Amino acid sequence: MDLRWLKPLLGRPAPFTSVFLDATRADANGDEEVLDRWRALRRELERDGAPGVVLDEIEERVGRPLGVSGPHGRVLVADADGVLVDRAVAAPPAASSATCGPVPVLLPAAQAADECTRYLLVVVDRQGADLTWSDGTGARDTEHWVVEGDHDALHKVRDGGLSDKRAEDSWERNAEVVAAELDRQVAAREPEVVLLTGDVRAVALVRDAVGQTARDRLVEVVGGSRAEGVHREFGHKVTESLEAFRWRRREAALARYREQQGRGSGAVTALEDVVAVLQRGQVAELVVSPGAGLGARTLWVGPEPLQLALSETELGVIGVQGPVRSMPADAALLRAAVGQDAGLTLVDDGQVELVDGVGAVLRWSDGSTPSEAVPTLSSDQMRLRRIV
Repeated sequence: MDLRWLKPLLGRPAPFTSVFLDATRADANGDEEVLDRWRALRRELERDGAPGVVLDEIEERVGRPLGVSGPHGRVLVADADGVLVDRAVAAPPAASSATCGPVPVLLPAAQAADECTRYLLVVVDRQGADLTWSDGTGARDTEHWVVEGDHDALHKVRDGGLSDKRAEDSWERNAEVVAAELDRQVAAREPEVVLLTGDVRAVALVRDAVGQTARDRLVEVVGGSRAEGVHREFGHKVTESLEAFRWRRREAALARYREQQGRGSGAVTALEDVVAVLQRGQVAELVVSPGAGLGARTLWVGPEPLQLALSETELGVIGVQGPVRSMPADAALLRAAVGQDAGLTLVDDGQVELVDGVGAVLRWSDGSTPSEAVPTLSSDQMRLRRIV
């Protein structure tokens, strides 16, 4: 899971107000229903000392729907100055919740975001394409682009010959125009997946014309069309494709974790070892079991995201200067992961071998990296006994 949407929270002043709201509107009166849910949370936040100006901004935002239909949630996180994150998520919470404290509550938001995907839908025909960007929630579209080729010999004639060749050339040139725009947008905005659908021949031409970066993200979906009225019927196929993509993404991350762990290097587990590799910016993917109770454990952090340790004394040992504070372990781990552009994979208990409910796949390792094969830290003998 891509965590870059949490980056605006790094280095911001406390207190943090974190809201996870059921933003589903059941009927025409749904706007007031959502505001009622928010106002119940606001009363709790006022008792906890949340700044009134921040609460006013959140209420103003909640009163403006995001344009999402059907069941969905909304995550809002504000610092002392105002809202930094305002994001729809595909699944609403079982119960709306809000907190105000020295750190933002990140894990519930990350769990909700795990069911979301930042994608680009490309619907092609032999003349051009419609490109639709999602906002990362899987629940709504934010931008639409229309790309038209400038070659208009689009139809073959029954007896073949020159007209056949002109039509084929026109299709190919138009596909090249679409592919060039697709390459440009993928390079600039880096969607997690590109869904390609439409006319069968046009799909094949565009697929063959795009560059490697876009091709690596392509998933073909049958049944789309640029014709009016087709998109609503096609929506469930998009949903199925995104769910399948998320499953493949999670399984690929876990397979990589298991493989590296089996080799005795390239992956670590146990809170102490994960903290050690996060300090050094080694983590490519953080693996967390939300049910393992990391939020009940405490880490110490400094001003920078990679400054974290098991104790205040250890922060001094690694040279941290400036104000330090304790932080729930789940928030400190996610903060450090965001700070080094690591991804996040959430797992159920028992899905992979995790000590303390956390592990990491590494970008690189050296002789001082904690190893699952050779005991390197004081807690390793205990960890090996617990794993076995």
